[in-house]
Formats: sequence, C-alpha cells, structure tokens
Amino acid sequence: MFEILSYGDLGFGDELLAGTLLTLQLALASLLVGIVLGLITAAAKLSRYRFYRVIAQLYTEVVRGIPEMLVVLVVFFGASALLQTVAGWFDYTDYIEVNAFVAGVFALGLVFGAFSSEVFRGAFLAVPRGQLEAATACGMTPWQVFSRIRLPQMWRFAIPGLGNLWMVLIKDTSLISIIALDELLRWSKVAAETTKQPFTFYIAAALIYLVLTMLSDWGRHYFENRANRGVVSG
Repeated sequence: MFEILSYGDLGFGDELLAGTLLTLQLALASLLVGIVLGLITAAAKLSRYRFYRVIAQLYTEVVRGIPEMLVVLVVFFGASALLQTVAGWFDYTDYIEVNAFVAGVFALGLVFGAFSSEVFRGAFLAVPRGQLEAATACGMTPWQVFSRIRLPQMWRFAIPGLGNLWMVLIKDTSLISIIALDELLRWSKVAAETTKQPFTFYIAAALIYLVLTMLSDWGRHYFENRANRGVVSG
C-alpha cells in the first residue's frame, strides 16, 4: 500500500499532491468570486429599489434550488454552447470548449455567492443602527458610513458563517472532477482504476479532505477570535 502511495513512477503520491494543490487553487479562486457575488447580492437585497431586490432573490433561489453538480454541468456546457453560438456569427464552426478550471471556479463561485449573500445580509443588519445614525450625524457620506463603519464591523458577524461555507466549498471542489479537471478526487479515481485498489486511494483522498477541513476550522476560529478582540460581550 505504501509503495503505490509513494512518489515517482511506482506510486501516485506526487499526483495526489498535485491534485490537492489544484483543489486548493480552485477553492481559493471560487472563494474570491463567491465573496464578490455575495456582497453584491446582499447589497441588492438591502437596496430600496425593488428591481434589485427581485433580481438578487431570483439568483439565490435558482442557484440554491439546483444541485451543485448540475450547476457545474450547466456552466461548463452552457458556456461552450454560448461561445459556439457567438463564434457562429463570425462564421467560425470549430468546437469551442471552455477551460475546465475557469468553468469550475465560476460554477462554485455562483453557488458560494448565493449562500454567502444571506450571511452578508445578516451581518450587515447586525451592525448596530445607532452607530450608523451617529456616523451620519457627524457628516459622513453614505459611502463613508458603509466603508468606515458598516463594512469593517460586518466581517465580525460574517466570519462564522463564511467559515462553514468555506469548508463546504473545499468538499464541493470534488464535483469538478466530472468535467475532467485533475483535482484531488479525479487523481484518486485514476489511481484507483489503474491499481485496482479503490479503497486505498479513496481513503487517502478522504483523509486529505479531512485535514484540509480541520485546518480550515482552526483558521476560522483564529480569524473569529481576532475579529472579536476588544469587543465587550453582554
């Protein structure tokens, strides 16, 4: 067992490491996309304009109501079909395939953004209204109130929820193996089929995911404690 998990030509240790690194890259890139989408959607939900609220609610309802794997497939094949249609307008008939990493980041970012929007919305509402009114009374513009008062304090309330969503995101990266991206689960599947020892490699992959989520949980506690420094409870 240890030989097939080793590095070099005899084992798949280097492939599993490469898949783990790609999994982390995919998760981090999706996190950035998801946070941006989540903040925009939360702002739209809190907007005084009904049009923005309806669009934001429609986005979250649709994405949260569809299985993540279907979101990945729709984004990957839908983007290819869209590019193929646009290219056809310019008489280009060759097949166009979207990069699997880009499609995976966008798909997972869409999912993360839909769920994180509610976290951000709740965090924005949790900032004491008296502080916002005091900042306005001091002559701050709406943008200054948002950037100096609301946004910095919002993170303190959002970190616990975002930390949980991040751990879900790490595990959801395994779905991207369905579009042939060589992340951790796909390399585990390749190694299992090559060596005819699926239990060994799937257990190895499970342990790697477990380590990543445990480290993420430690990071969540660290950032949560750091954000709450100087805050008097009660």
